[in-house]
Amino acid sequence: MATTEYYLGVLSGTSIDALDTVLVAITAQPCAPQIELIHAISEPFPPSLANELAELCTPGNNELYRFGVADRQFSLFAASVIKKVLAQTGIAASAVRAIGSHGQTVRHHPNDATPFTLQLGCPETLAVTTGIPVVSHFRQKDVALGGQGAPLAPALHHALFASEHVNRAIVNLGGIANISYLPRTNAQATTFVTGFDCGPANTLMDYWFAKHHRNTKGFDENGAWAEQGQINHELLARLQADPFFSAPPPKSTGREYFTPAWLQQHLDRLEPIHAVDVQATLLALTCESLCSALEQYTSAEDVYLCGGGAENKALVKALKKRLPSVSWNNTSCLGVHANWVEGVLFAWLAFQFCQKSAGNLTAVTGAQRRAILGRYTPV
Repeated sequence: MATTEYYLGVLSGTSIDALDTVLVAITAQPCAPQIELIHAISEPFPPSLANELAELCTPGNNELYRFGVADRQFSLFAASVIKKVLAQTGIAASAVRAIGSHGQTVRHHPNDATPFTLQLGCPETLAVTTGIPVVSHFRQKDVALGGQGAPLAPALHHALFASEHVNRAIVNLGGIANISYLPRTNAQATTFVTGFDCGPANTLMDYWFAKHHRNTKGFDENGAWAEQGQINHELLARLQADPFFSAPPPKSTGREYFTPAWLQQHLDRLEPIHAVDVQATLLALTCESLCSALEQYTSAEDVYLCGGGAENKALVKALKKRLPSVSWNNTSCLGVHANWVEGVLFAWLAFQFCQKSAGNLTAVTGAQRRAILGRYTPV
């Protein structure tokens, strides 16, 4: 008889706006596990912690000490959010098999001479404080095997969303945009599933909006400000000339690459541009880089969006206009709310670890082989 177990997924993405925490019930099945989302919350970071996490993504003073402090602060905050989830559901910590904790990526350099990826979030602190075992550090094994360490979502996307009848793409619009391509003829196999990061989604738009709108939510709700501006095509061309966009998959990136300084260096080479026009241009960059990647590397007929950017009405409108040949929806139509897909991913990766099953796809990350991902920290 199949056993159902509870897992928690904890994710802080490249936007560094909040900690998403999901509780799922997973039942092992012969082909693919059955996953039921029980509860989910998104808890904003305290401003001081959010600022420190963002600053640690770029070189600065006394980084090792600051990393050590933030490492524990992150996990103490995560533990408080997990306790809130358990209190709201009435489920005891002892009933949860494991926490899948992604942590906060502060460096991701898979193409360096000595490739590495680095996430903070002390698993020992999280395990001791919650009383629940933790599976963490999911990306390092893949990098050790010559892979990018990202994206990891396509394996879950295949398990949840693949169709025998239509070519699908799942697009996560977090701080960075990434694509999972699920061709219809391989609905029962992962051989030809592909996935890769295609460029910035919210990270630069959020930064630019917050820079010019103090004491607000910190993001351009529904893309309303961007819609007021005009695309500066010279700036857009300069941004698109970055070699990341023309590089073929497998590839991955992060906010430590698409930084405010990256944007500013392009702005400095041009005559002054109205701030609202920069915002419009950044939205256009997200739209164009995503649609170009879909055209070049997939034959998707249906595209399903998830992540915070799925709620940006101006961006979704631009995507539909740029690529009208495909059907645009979000993953809520497939049974998983667009806000929680990434959180479910890390609960599933903890499940995969406990099942001694691989969590990566070699065609996606470029690793030498599939592997069990993560490190286990008992209570």
